[in-house]
Amino acid sequence: MNILIANDDGVFAPGIQALAQALKPLGRVVVVAPESERSGFSSALTLDRPLRPIPIAQDVWAVNGTPADCVYLSMNGLFDFEFDLVVSGINSGANLGDDVLYSGTVGAAFEGRLMKQPAIAVSLAGSNVRSYEHADDYAVAAQWVHDFISRGLPQLPPRHILNINIPDVPELMGEKITYQGLRAQSKPITSHVDPRGRQVYWIGLAGEAVTDPKRTPSHAQSDFFAVANGYVSITPIQMDATNYGILEDLQKSLSSSI
Repeated sequence: MNILIANDDGVFAPGIQALAQALKPLGRVVVVAPESERSGFSSALTLDRPLRPIPIAQDVWAVNGTPADCVYLSMNGLFDFEFDLVVSGINSGANLGDDVLYSGTVGAAFEGRLMKQPAIAVSLAGSNVRSYEHADDYAVAAQWVHDFISRGLPQLPPRHILNINIPDVPELMGEKITYQGLRAQSKPITSHVDPRGRQVYWIGLAGEAVTDPKRTPSHAQSDFFAVANGYVSITPIQMDATNYGILEDLQKSLSSSI
């Protein structure tokens, strides 16, 4: 099996190092990742300048681009062989609920959406995760990913991926298939004056998880709930964001207004 690993924390991030090491027993592992952190880039592709992949070790490449760039290049001519699986991560921090709209980790996985096997986005969720500097801190999560893949990946409809969030807890309670939760509105921006007297702004923190009984499936729990209770959250997500449930009503509404 040829496995492509990407991320949005950068090629030297401890999470990607732990993941690459854990997956090596499953086949050839090739790491292609941004040369520096590119969090929050979603599925952005670089179109205004050339990309420069640089080999920094055997089967490890750094790219001066986005997470999605890395997967796009890898699957469209950078190598003379094809990949069987794309795994993005392990991200330093959760990608839950509305986070997937912004996540470079999820964006990289979505570039692998046409693979024969489902692409996977993996994040480590916990309050201390962003301070982790060593691959050993991601060892439990990386081993879980190894075991999950080695069991055989589930079949998904076309253009779907799996968004996986692993809680940073001493002992995992198990795993749950979840739906994408909701966040409240983001916190307000904060404004400061820099040393040169210029007004600058920081993007506010993400909003808190909220519960919407009207959209909660009776047979499933949200990704927020699973992680908060020590379970690995496995959420199938798709490229097609069309709300088919309202198409007919919307068409009637527009027709009646003409």
